[in-house]
Amino acid sequence: MSLAVDTPRIVLLISGKRKCGKDYLSDALLKRIGTERAQIVRISEPIKRHWANTMKLDLGELLGDSAYKERYRQQMIEWSEEQRRRDYGIFCREACRTILREVCIVSDVRRRTDMRYFFDTYGKARIRTVRIEANDEARAVRGWHFQPGVDDVPSECDLDDYNEWDLRIANDRSSNVEDLLGQLVKLLDS
Repeated sequence: MSLAVDTPRIVLLISGKRKCGKDYLSDALLKRIGTERAQIVRISEPIKRHWANTMKLDLGELLGDSAYKERYRQQMIEWSEEQRRRDYGIFCREACRTILREVCIVSDVRRRTDMRYFFDTYGKARIRTVRIEANDEARAVRGWHFQPGVDDVPSECDLDDYNEWDLRIANDRSSNVEDLLGQLVKLLDS
């Protein structure tokens, strides 16, 4: 059942592995279409905000793409999984409280329950789904290395066999960002 929600008109759900370029492409897309029309929502933001407050950590560093965040990633994953067992939509719902624009770019969809929340809340007609893929070599150049307990848990693997993407993008080292952004803009206009 879909809830009546006037804003946003389009919800772009972006998924992919760590260091595939989700945040980079989301930020570039936002610059392309403009902040008066669109905004980025991160499901991980409420998780990191709680973690920063509880542990007296720097929220800005946790939200960024840094080694600082990586030190706490596994603990944040474990805590957030426990919260999701109680309420699968807890972090999606909290992140969506900030939606004010006609286009909402959700830059970190990681689980089937995330997909379920957005489809149930906004309805299929408003949703566009994108899977960003990058090979391990490209991800390693961006700072990725396999971590047990991080790269082999649902936060990284739950959507690996999901096949209902509106668009799949290969974001390897030879990818042209302008071409990728063109594909995303075209999807938003469909």
